[in-house]
Amino acid sequence: MNSNFFDSRTRINLMRAFAGESQARNRYTFARQAAIKANLYAISEIFHFTANQEKEHAEIFYNLLKEENGKTVEIDGGFPVGVYENVLELLEDSVHNEDEENQIIYPDFADVASSEGIVQAASKFSLIAKIEKSHSERFKYYAELMKNDKLFRSDKTEKWLCLNCGNIHESSEAPINCPVCGKNQGYFIRVEEAPFTFGGMICRE
Repeated sequence: MNSNFFDSRTRINLMRAFAGESQARNRYTFARQAAIKANLYAISEIFHFTANQEKEHAEIFYNLLKEENGKTVEIDGGFPVGVYENVLELLEDSVHNEDEENQIIYPDFADVASSEGIVQAASKFSLIAKIEKSHSERFKYYAELMKNDKLFRSDKTEKWLCLNCGNIHESSEAPINCPVCGKNQGYFIRVEEAPFTFGGMICRE
């Protein structure tokens, strides 16, 4: 680590990033619970998937602070609040927060770290900004589907996958209940968006 690390702005920014990512993980965990309550299991899994990635980001930033072991790094800053029960509002709020990170906060942190010669931190801020952009795109995609009543409906015949049992239903609309396991419509997702399928939006980064 650069010898000027202890007097750097990057030291503060790393702790801010750690705090922000930690909070994001919890926000998405809470959003997951709201989606489950709304019988939107597939959306709940998207929040859960993203929450786990935010946890990894937090750990990356935290590990870059290891020279501060045993010390307290004091920070100030503003962090978003989005306590909604409506899943669409949660998705739209998540888009806004992710865009702020990938367009403003992390590029600024990267520039500061680069100017201070803290190359590893600069690289992590830039790389994680790109991941946050993919989070924004993911949330925006599903928010648009919900707004347009296309989450479980399509203008064409599509293949819908039940995330509980794996049943694939081919129609312009996901079934109200899975004919195999009986789970509700909220368990269905388009096959091409599902985890571990080629081109799946959930696992694309």
